[in-house]
Amino acid sequence: MNQPTDNPSERIDAIFERVCANGLRRGSVAGASDDQIDQMAADQGVEHVPEAVRQVLRIMGVQSGLWLAGTAFGVDAMTAERKRHAVATLNGLDHEFADPRGLLALTAHQGYAYHVVDGADLDQDDPPVWDVVEGEGARKAWDSVSDWFAGTAPNVADLRDMLEMMEEMGKQPPKWAEFVEPRQS
Repeated sequence: MNQPTDNPSERIDAIFERVCANGLRRGSVAGASDDQIDQMAADQGVEHVPEAVRQVLRIMGVQSGLWLAGTAFGVDAMTAERKRHAVATLNGLDHEFADPRGLLALTAHQGYAYHVVDGADLDQDDPPVWDVVEGEGARKAWDSVSDWFAGTAPNVADLRDMLEMMEEMGKQPPKWAEFVEPRQS
């Protein structure tokens, strides 16, 4: 097994490679350019994007496929408006953020739940990620963006099992089946 690295980009790449090795179709995601990432950050009023966040977006910042399915994510989805909603949600909660107005919004789920990086942590290469849920609270859910990326990865093995069971039952495969590589015999 490979030793963990101190380089956040290498950690993110290793997580992605593990998920692909488990059957995620590589072409099911599409990465963003650094210019697109910088534009998203500028739209959110953020001057610096942590290296780990930048690498995640380079891998799947335009299309995330099965990763974060059903959740707004990426350079086109994470707009200034979504950030405003995340900050407004946070303002209605008790929290331990040092710089809530400077946060970087990573995801939005149905307008009430967000994954964000505290503005005070944006100078870190691989900062903690917070889970902010309207009416419930804000908690540091992952110690790093790398942990968040790994923790939100699709369980491709379970999805493959589900597809095989559906096939045995004669059911049509769902749309997301195209994102899963067939099991090698």
